[in-house]
Amino acid sequence: MKSYLSLALAALLGCASNAFVPKSSVTSSSSSSSNLAPSTFRIATDLNVDATGWDSFRDMGDMTNVPGGEAQRQFRRTVYTHDDWKKHRSQDRFIYYLAAIFNSGVYKNLGREVGAVTAVATFLVIYNALVGGYTDFEGVKHAAVLQLPLLGDLPKLTLPLAAFTVTSPSLGLLLVFRTNTSYQRWDEARKNWGMNINHTRDLARMANCYYDSHGISPEQRADDLNHVALCTWAFVRAMKRHLSPEEEDEAAFREELYEKLPPQQAEMIIAAAHRPNRALQDLSSSIEDLPMHFMRKNEIHKAATIFEDNLGSSERILTSPVPLFYTRHLARFLAIWLLLLPLGMYDSFSSSWNNVGLIPAIAVVSTMLFGIEEIGTQLEEPFTVLPMQAFCDKIYNWCMEIMSWAPGDNGRGLKPAKVEHVFFTDKPNAAPADGPPVYDYQSPPPVAAAVAPAAPVAAAPVAPVAVAAPAAPVPVAAAAAVAAPAATNGAPQKGAGGMFDTRDPEPVKHEDPRKSISAAPSFEEYLKQREGKA
Repeated sequence: MKSYLSLALAALLGCASNAFVPKSSVTSSSSSSSNLAPSTFRIATDLNVDATGWDSFRDMGDMTNVPGGEAQRQFRRTVYTHDDWKKHRSQDRFIYYLAAIFNSGVYKNLGREVGAVTAVATFLVIYNALVGGYTDFEGVKHAAVLQLPLLGDLPKLTLPLAAFTVTSPSLGLLLVFRTNTSYQRWDEARKNWGMNINHTRDLARMANCYYDSHGISPEQRADDLNHVALCTWAFVRAMKRHLSPEEEDEAAFREELYEKLPPQQAEMIIAAAHRPNRALQDLSSSIEDLPMHFMRKNEIHKAATIFEDNLGSSERILTSPVPLFYTRHLARFLAIWLLLLPLGMYDSFSSSWNNVGLIPAIAVVSTMLFGIEEIGTQLEEPFTVLPMQAFCDKIYNWCMEIMSWAPGDNGRGLKPAKVEHVFFTDKPNAAPADGPPVYDYQSPPPVAAAVAPAAPVAAAPVAPVAVAAPAAPVPVAAAAAVAAPAATNGAPQKGAGGMFDTRDPEPVKHEDPRKSISAAPSFEEYLKQREGKA
């Protein structure tokens, strides 16, 4: 009977080791994705052509070779659609998730850790059965098998459960902080790419609408805008390569650049020490080449500045992990806590046959707790799980589509520029035929025009009217008012700063409100004036 019990426990130990240490996870986690044969995850690739992840709602029966370790991160780049969200909210999601539990990439990565804790629990059950007695399959109790000649029975290995009860809140706080911090890093990286998507479209829209097509052929306009769109895409593609592993993206990056960009521009970006900076420089130059007012160019450059901020934020996430002393302490704390947990839970399973229920319970508990730490570790570096290639492809398509549009192609004609808007042109003296003159910021201020109204003063020496000396300034002002239309021919006056005065030329009689503050009465004088009026 003892031999039967030994065989049963040995078989149980073997099943536990094989169940929680899959061969595929061990081999995959020890090797990089570049060393895997193409057929290693061919089925997984076919099932994930829609980029929704293999833990989604799909038939998992044929997926027997899901990769583990680093090779599986490329399958986590999920891009959801409305159909995926409907499945995500399905009332049957728990059934699907439980059915696919053995194909979960998170659990496959935990094979060694869970296997080690389960092996400790299995050893504890066997050892305590041998030194404290056991019950065979027929329900017969047997005495201890292992005894020391002089000391007698060996003690059972147990620990009070209170030790784990006291330390479990601290472990829970550490795990929560770990996952929250990692999710914040993932969320910030996703927001950076969201800002890239938003402002690439904004940049393309402003470049298209602000483009001044006066005197420029449609072909030249299309070429200029196409160059801006390509430079915009080149930056985000260079940023994606900058944040991705070299063995995964370098070849595809070079191929795409030579396919879409001019050869010399592609070579300059590839040869640069910091490729996103070089691509951003090309984008800024392409913006400067656009024919438009410099203030409108400044608005477009603001989007390029946001690209630089997103790049810097992403580089900070990539190069600065969560403090290592925190992650290492958590890993040690969790590993030691789970390795000793079977000692504290052993007596809790005394109602099961030889306390064998401890083994599956420890396996489940360790899988769940190790899984929380694994999720935090996987999210800590978010760029290899973000669908950055899908983002770059969408940015390319959207920018090229926006640049293909033209003002007025929707059937609604453009209205002529208003007086207050014609200032925003990059061509001095290029006034419309039926519109007011534009802002001329290259010609010197018209100083002579201000002196011309002084000529009518010659009428002052008339002798008969000398008695009315106080009224002498009136003819001067009237003469100046009459001479002004003759000098400008009814056109708006241009001031010393080069800006045209488009206000109503009719004089308005009112007291000049622009009085000096120093001319205002003091508080004491104000009181005296108020008393005098009273």
